[in-house]
Amino acid sequence: MAIRFVGIDPETGQGNSPTVWVDEENGDLLVQTFVADEASVNGVLAAGHGPDHENTIPAHEGVFRIPARMVPILRKACDEAERSQLLRDAGLGDQHGGSSGTA
Repeated sequence: MAIRFVGIDPETGQGNSPTVWVDEENGDLLVQTFVADEASVNGVLAAGHGPDHENTIPAHEGVFRIPARMVPILRKACDEAERSQLLRDAGLGDQHGGSSGTA
């Protein structure tokens, strides 16, 4: 499994470390972040899940809060995931010599 670190919350402290990685094999994003509080989960349920979807949160899923200051890191992760997919589609695999670091 080829997991690449993309970035960590720029305001992280010893007890908090929201972090983002990209799975280079399938382009998935992996996010370590804060579990949403009950008020946030209730807000999500009140907002709904769109047409043709049950308004529930399945036991195998969760709602997580990603600090707004991490948007640039998530954007970078999305770009890297997309680039990985394009390289896989072109048959180039992980020959791009990916980068690690913070946003």
